[in-house]
Amino acid sequence: MPYYASAEQVMRDRSEYARKGISRGRSVAVLTYADGILFIAENPSSTLHKIGEIYDRIGFAAVGRYSEFESLRVAGVRLADVRGYSYNRRDVTGRVVANAYAQTLGSIFTEQMKPFEVELCVADVGQTPETDQLYRLTFDGSVFDEPDFVVMGGQADVVTGHLRESFRAGMGLADALAAGVKALSAVSASTQANGGGHEQLPAEQLEVAVLDRRRPKRSFRRITGAALRGLLAADQTADDAVTGESPAEAAADTTEHAASQPAPGTPPGLGDPAAPDTAGGAQADGPA
Repeated sequence: MPYYASAEQVMRDRSEYARKGISRGRSVAVLTYADGILFIAENPSSTLHKIGEIYDRIGFAAVGRYSEFESLRVAGVRLADVRGYSYNRRDVTGRVVANAYAQTLGSIFTEQMKPFEVELCVADVGQTPETDQLYRLTFDGSVFDEPDFVVMGGQADVVTGHLRESFRAGMGLADALAAGVKALSAVSASTQANGGGHEQLPAEQLEVAVLDRRRPKRSFRRITGAALRGLLAADQTADDAVTGESPAEAAADTTEHAASQPAPGTPPGLGDPAAPDTAGGAQADGPA
């Protein structure tokens, strides 16, 4: 007998298949700040980028299957180049690119057996913060216009909740980066492996880029190496200023506290801070 399934069941199965593939990827956050739009992705690879440039003032971010969203990125670059050459560079907007992606993803979802396991964000930086545009596109071609930030992939709902608590309109670059990294760090795979602590992701595991509205033409630039580490360190310095304690003081307090405690298994009376010789011997015999 021929195989039959209702159209509703087929679409439901395709949606579930695509969502599972996207949820296995690491999250990406795209958020606005005072001077443009910031892209942050948890990506340890230095060559397989999840963030890219489409045109002069248009950026791209994606999660899911790399080969699929990379083909979409290349198609978007070609579309923007052809349209800008045929008409005018000002005719290439984020809305045009997002609509083209929506048509492509919708056709693939309805006509092919396997949908694309991707979720995209098309960002268009304007002359003022009020004219910035963020478009989120799902695997079935749906388009959503997001006002302040977009989170995709992984545990997007959890990351969105953390980011909503710390996000403020008009933040500087360092503050926006700190908010995004902390939100991603809260649910990162490395953090979960370390027992669920909220340790900040290091610069080596981050891919960061911006659309800087202050640049005259091509606004896209990546933030890597010493520049990225400097921004992350600036945020840590700000946290220390709020607590009123420097890293050196914190380390000294920790060392002093450890020295004042008796080593594990030390008999009563040994390791007493009042007896420096005895305490020194007990501490030397204990674990480091």
